[in-house]
Amino acid sequence: MSTLNVKKALNNNVLIADHESYGEVVLIGKGIGFNRKKGDPIRNDIAEKMFVLKGEKEQEQYKNLLPFLNDDMSNVIISAIELIRKRTNSFLNEHIHIALTDHILFAINRLMRGMEIRNPFLVETRTLYPFEYEIAREVVGMINEMTDVHLPEGEIGFIALHIHSAMMNKDLSEVNQHSQLIGRLTGMIEQQLDVKINKESVDYMRLVRHIRYTIERVLREERVEEPEKIAKLLKEEYPLCYNLSWKLIKMMQQTLQKPVYDAEAVYLTMHLQRIQNKVK
Repeated sequence: MSTLNVKKALNNNVLIADHESYGEVVLIGKGIGFNRKKGDPIRNDIAEKMFVLKGEKEQEQYKNLLPFLNDDMSNVIISAIELIRKRTNSFLNEHIHIALTDHILFAINRLMRGMEIRNPFLVETRTLYPFEYEIAREVVGMINEMTDVHLPEGEIGFIALHIHSAMMNKDLSEVNQHSQLIGRLTGMIEQQLDVKINKESVDYMRLVRHIRYTIERVLREERVEEPEKIAKLLKEEYPLCYNLSWKLIKMMQQTLQKPVYDAEAVYLTMHLQRIQNKVK
């Protein structure tokens, strides 16, 4: 069991310590800095209720947020991250401390100034990441209960993306880019097929998840088998949907900067055809 030595308590919930393996670390936990003095030892077996920031960049970013963070707000955010870790039961990228703290402070600040928070990709996020969305719903409920603010439903979507980003060790900007790409693709489908897709329907859920997995395959450069006979049939029988699937694939290629294999057009055409049939 390794021991850490306190260098400086920054507030009741945050302190800087020396770690034998990582050097200087920032420790975050409820009451962890209370009455701590320089040189005090801390055993790392209290880590169940403690988060450690090892990365220098992360440490600096977190320290920059501290002046805007009182002890009560700090407690709320630590409780939120504890809840996320418990519900996901998985490793979370340490950047979630900075990203989520920054986001929640910004959201509360906007609300207090009477500014509306809108999330144009809420339905896509809920459909893409249902597991993360339900955890985020719980987190928002807890924040609203512990503070005098009322975070709107749009915040559930934003926090769900933070959770997904931390769980999958993905950059949040990449997660955002993919959600926005899916939003643009479904918008183009509605426009080209002249339909209004019911965003609560099973078909919409299947379509969005199919696009998500297509994006993931493209990023991994994973090839799917092309069913040639079906491709020929779809091209002849459903030219509108087949041509549209190619437009969607071109949009994916431009955004992701990766080639998309021809077979993806076949599978996408099937989903488009199902949607077109349902609204006829």
